[in-house]
Amino acid sequence: MTDELQQQLINDLLIESLEGLDRFDKELLALENHAGGAETMNNIFRVIHTIKGTAGCIGLCKIESTAHVGENLLSLLRDGKLQSSSEMISALLALSDALRGMLRDLEASGTEGQRDHSALLQRLRDLQTATPSPAAPSPAPNAPAAFGLFADTPADATAEIQLRSAPEKPAASEPAQAARASIADSAIRVDVVQLDKLMNLVGELVLARNQIMQNTTQLDAAALLIASQRLNLITTELQGSVMKTRMQPIGNIWTKFPRVVRDLSQELGKKINLVMEGQDTELDRTIIEAIKDPLMHIVRNAADHGLELPAVRAAAGKPEEGRLTLRAFHEGGQVNIEFIDDGQGINAARVKAKAVERGLVTADQASRLSERETHNLIFLPGFSTVDKVTTISGRGVGMDVVKTNIEKIGGSVDVQSSAGQGTTIKIRIPLTLAIIPALIVTSGGERFAIPQVSLLELVRLESEDAHKKIESIYNAPVYRLRGQLLPLVDLSRDLGLDGRKSASADGAVNIVVVQADGRQFGLIVDAINDTEEIVVKPLGKQLKSITCFAGATIMGDGRVALILDVLGVAQHAGVISEVRDHGIAGDGKAAEKADNRQTLLLFEATLDSRMAIPLSMVARLEEFPRSSVERAGSQEVVQYRGQIMPLIRIANFVSGAEAADSAEKDPLQVVVYSEGGRSVGLVVAKISDIVYEALTVQRSAARDGILGSAVIQERVTDLLDVPSIIRSADPTFYKAGVN
Repeated sequence: MTDELQQQLINDLLIESLEGLDRFDKELLALENHAGGAETMNNIFRVIHTIKGTAGCIGLCKIESTAHVGENLLSLLRDGKLQSSSEMISALLALSDALRGMLRDLEASGTEGQRDHSALLQRLRDLQTATPSPAAPSPAPNAPAAFGLFADTPADATAEIQLRSAPEKPAASEPAQAARASIADSAIRVDVVQLDKLMNLVGELVLARNQIMQNTTQLDAAALLIASQRLNLITTELQGSVMKTRMQPIGNIWTKFPRVVRDLSQELGKKINLVMEGQDTELDRTIIEAIKDPLMHIVRNAADHGLELPAVRAAAGKPEEGRLTLRAFHEGGQVNIEFIDDGQGINAARVKAKAVERGLVTADQASRLSERETHNLIFLPGFSTVDKVTTISGRGVGMDVVKTNIEKIGGSVDVQSSAGQGTTIKIRIPLTLAIIPALIVTSGGERFAIPQVSLLELVRLESEDAHKKIESIYNAPVYRLRGQLLPLVDLSRDLGLDGRKSASADGAVNIVVVQADGRQFGLIVDAINDTEEIVVKPLGKQLKSITCFAGATIMGDGRVALILDVLGVAQHAGVISEVRDHGIAGDGKAAEKADNRQTLLLFEATLDSRMAIPLSMVARLEEFPRSSVERAGSQEVVQYRGQIMPLIRIANFVSGAEAADSAEKDPLQVVVYSEGGRSVGLVVAKISDIVYEALTVQRSAARDGILGSAVIQERVTDLLDVPSIIRSADPTFYKAGVN
C-alpha cells in the first residue's frame, strides 16, 4: 500500500469516524432518555462496528482493539441480554471520548497516541457480566462528580469509574483550536444530484461564454444582448446552487450540546432538560464554524449561572428540572438563534456590584445605568459574578467572546432577563458571508457598500428641511426621526474625505439610517446609488486594523468599493463607545467632566414660560391631534400603544402659570413619561430644544411643581418637578407602577 493511499484511507477514517461518534453520543442519550428503540440500538452498534473494521483494515490496532471491547458490550445490549443503565451509558460515552482522542492524535501526529485506556476497557468488560444496580440519590451540589455520570449512578460505582475517567477527560475537552483544525470539520458533504446540477450549469456557462466571444468579433449587438441576458440568468442560478452546497443545518453543531449539558448537570448537581427546535435551519458553512464557540459559551453559561439547583427551584415553586430551550429560525434574510432558560434571571444589583468590584465601571456610573445597560455589562471583558474560579467559569472570559465573535460576522446579540423567571439571549446572524445584499452609496467621490443587514431606512431632507430639522446636541448633529433623536455621522468628514466632498447641488441631505449594537444612527452621504448583491473580498493584512471597513468588493466597472463595518464606523465617530455603552469603563477624567453636564429638554408650558426637564426622564416626544383626546371621568386621556394614557396639562398644575391657551395648536405636543410599565403624557405648548450643558440651580423653588431656576442658553429657565406634578394629578400613579 502506497503512502498516498494509506493517508487517503486515514483521512476517510477520520471523517467517517468523527461524524459517526457525534451520532453515537446523540443516539446514546436518546436511548438513556427512553426516546429510542431497536433502530437506535442498531445505529449505535453500527458506528463502533464500522470504526473497528476500518481501523483493522489499515493496521490501527489500538483503535481496533478498543472499539472491539465496546462492540462486545453493545452486542449484548442489542440482543437484549443486558439492560441499559446510566452507569453503562456513562461508560459508553467514555469509550466515545477515548476513540475520539485517539483519532485526534492520529490526525495530529500520525500515531494512535500514548493514552492509557486500560481502566476503561476493564470497566467495559465488567459491565458485560454486570446486572443493573439500583439508583442512588443525587450528589450534593458541591460534591465532586465523576465525569459523565448521572445522579442515579450507584454510589459504589462512582469511585471505580473515577479511577478510568481521569485519563479520558482530556479527550472530552480538546482545545477549540484543535477541533477547528480537524479534517472532519473542514470536509463537507454534497448531494450527488446537486453536483450534477452544478455540472450542467457550468456547461451552460461555457456555451454562453462561447456565444459572447463569437459575437464580440462579429459585433452583432442583438445577439450579444441575448447572450449577455442568458449569461446573467445562468450566473444567478449557478450562484444559488453553489451557495446551496455550502449551506449546512445548524443541527450539525447542536449535536454536541446534549452531551455537554449532561456532563454539566452532573458536575453542577443540577437537573437540566435541553429542548432544541429548528435544527434544520441552514447557514453557510463559514458561519457555522464562526458560531461554534459562542454558542457553546452560552450553553455553559446558562447551565452554570442561569439555572438553579433543584432545591432552590423547589423552594421558589418551580419544577426541580430546569429547562433550556434552543430555537433557530429564518427571518428577514437572517438567522435568529434564541437561548431561553427558566432560571433565576440576571440579578441587576449583583451585576453592578461585581462590575464595580472588578473596576469595569465606577459606583457613580453603575448607579446611572439603565436595565439594558446593566444586562450588557455581562459582555464586558473580565466580567464574572463567580467568586471562585472553576473548570466551568469564573475567569471573566466567555460572554465577551460571544459578543465579539458574533459581531465579527455581522451579527448582533441581545439579552433580556426577568429576575426569578429566566433569561433570553437572542442572536441575529447573516445566512452567508460570501455574497451579501448591500446598498451602494457615494461619499467624498468614493463608493461604499453598506450591508443590508444593518440597513433600516433611507431619509432625504430637502434643502429647507435640512436646515430646520438637523439640530445640534453637544456639538454633534442629530435629526428628530418620528420623535426620537437620531445621531448623525457625516461619512465624508468621518473618513477624512472632506477635500473631495461632492455635496448635492440642490442642498438636499441623504441620510442612511443604520443599526449597530442595537442602537440607531444616521449616515449622511452624498448620493444613494442602488442595492445589489456583492462578492465580499477580505482586506489585506495592512488594512485589517482599520475598524471602519469589513472588506471590499469589485464593482461592475472594475473599481473597488470598500464595505463599511457599521459598528466600526459608529465607534470611530463616537456614536457608540468602544465598550458599547456610554459611561461604561470610559476615561475617568472624561467621565468626571461629563458628570457636571446634563442633557435637558427645553419647552414652554404656556407662551413665554420657559421650562426644562432632564432628557433621561423623557420616554418619547409625541404629537396627538385634538380629535384623539377622550375623557375617562374627569381625566383627559388618549389611546397610546395599547394603553389608556392620561394627559396632564402642565400649565394647569404649575402655581402661578397662566391657564392653558384655548387657541392651543393642533396637534398637541406631548412629552411621554414612563415608570413601572405605565405612561403619562405631559401636554406642553411648545417643545423648544434639547441642550447639553452644566446645570447650576441659582434660585430655589418659589412655586409648586418647580424645583428651582437656572440660566440655560442665557435665559432664565424653570426646572419642572415632574414627580410632584404627576402626584398632584394622579396620587395613585407611582403606587400602581410599583405594584
